[in-house]
Amino acid sequence: MQKINSPQQRSQKRPRLLALFAVTLATVLLLFILPALTQQPVVLTMLMQGQDIVNWRPFVKEFEQKNPKIRINLIEGPFDTNLIENLYTSAFLLGESPYDIINMDIVWVPKFAAAGWVRDLTDRIPPKQLSKFIQGNVEGGRYRGKLYRIPHASDAGMLYYRKDILEQAKIPAPKTFEEMVKISQNLQKQGKVTWGYLWQGKQYEGVSAMFVEVLSGFGGFWANPQTFEVGLDKPEAIKAVEFLKNTIASGISPPGVTTYGEEETRLLFQNGKALFLRNWPYVWKLANAEGSNVRGKIAIEPMLSSTGKTGGSCLGGWGWGIAKTSKHPEQAWKAIQYLTSEETQRKFIIQTGLIPSYKSLFTNKEIVAKYPHYPQLLKVVERPALRPPLAQYAQASDILQRYLSSAFTGRMSAEQAMKAAANETRNLLGSLKQPQAS
Repeated sequence: MQKINSPQQRSQKRPRLLALFAVTLATVLLLFILPALTQQPVVLTMLMQGQDIVNWRPFVKEFEQKNPKIRINLIEGPFDTNLIENLYTSAFLLGESPYDIINMDIVWVPKFAAAGWVRDLTDRIPPKQLSKFIQGNVEGGRYRGKLYRIPHASDAGMLYYRKDILEQAKIPAPKTFEEMVKISQNLQKQGKVTWGYLWQGKQYEGVSAMFVEVLSGFGGFWANPQTFEVGLDKPEAIKAVEFLKNTIASGISPPGVTTYGEEETRLLFQNGKALFLRNWPYVWKLANAEGSNVRGKIAIEPMLSSTGKTGGSCLGGWGWGIAKTSKHPEQAWKAIQYLTSEETQRKFIIQTGLIPSYKSLFTNKEIVAKYPHYPQLLKVVERPALRPPLAQYAQASDILQRYLSSAFTGRMSAEQAMKAAANETRNLLGSLKQPQAS
């Protein structure tokens, strides 16, 4: 016979059930809900130059608002890119880097990848997405077939010229070095301009970037990263050096060009002292600013070449990778995806006037309305002359810089300098075994 609980028994049982429910609820709160509510966000650390922090901070805050469980700590570094590279290198050599997201110059990728300091991103981004970027920017993020950097800003050497002077003389913009020399000499003789051609001849990384364009324009090459073949002592390379030396000897370029970097040449050009200038895209905004002597009087062309050859522009630019020692690679990748998205880059370009890495943004209506020279810039960046992706690039560049300086200042002939540079480069590549990226 079934036992029936009395009302009194049922009323005594109810508080026990409520107490059990309360204990269960408290356990759930303690074990699952409260930790989730009180969990601190993941903090990612990035080292950047001061001027870059100013540009990127609004977009970092935007990312954090959309991803409240992730915070990005921006560490301000020095202006000099070499010092930034040294800080990264020191951190990695000491062990676990404090940086999660690595902001890499294009020439650092082989070194960082070969040393095993950054993660392979090849499988994280589909080929269809990569195809939207400027090809040279993507290739600059690879080392031995693997991708280690996603580009967020492009950069490329180009030829600036005084369109007002050429239009007045009814002369089209030059396409070759030979045409530029002839135009410069003629207009200098007429007293239309003080100097014909400005370039960076100082002994620093800028001279390597400048020279790789002239070298490409004469049909030469620096070093092949696959075969380690060195081309610095070949006839094309010697002709490239002789061309630059002759611009000084003939008075087209000022004698002081052997000590000039980007800013010295920009200021001379901006003050109306020169007809042609080799420099980077940042010059456009400054040269067209209020108070500039050449405001509204300049135009750009892709880098020149010798007659019958095809030239190229040295690609620079920056991109993001993930430190191998980062404890938060998934969150770091999420941040990189957001900050390198086409929409974020569109807003970034409009705000800063820097150069996009997406092909579509060079012809975006909103961007072109503000920066009408961007379609012409696309022609520049699509004809790249990349510096060789060598793990020992810094040493190879130092060799080249030293011997170019010797040639430009007359301490050595073009042939002597390039033969010496080639021999040292061969010794470097032959004696140092290329590390494998892990």
